[in-house]
Amino acid sequence: MINLTLSVPEVHCDHCVMSIESAVGALPGVDTVAVHLDPKTVDVAFDDQAVSLDAIIETISEQGYEVVR
Repeated sequence: MINLTLSVPEVHCDHCVMSIESAVGALPGVDTVAVHLDPKTVDVAFDDQAVSLDAIIETISEQGYEVVR
């Protein structure tokens, strides 16, 4: 299991939280996902054998939010 924190500077409201958490949480292999308005981060725990970090970042991007690496 991999635990990462991603910076997502455009997160600013409850809609952002729900959008990202539901989309990323639906990916196979994602164990937990939590979006934090302050400090604008996404914590994600996932099985890298089932889902890639790139797929998670792409899913966040598809919701309209840029992930800053």
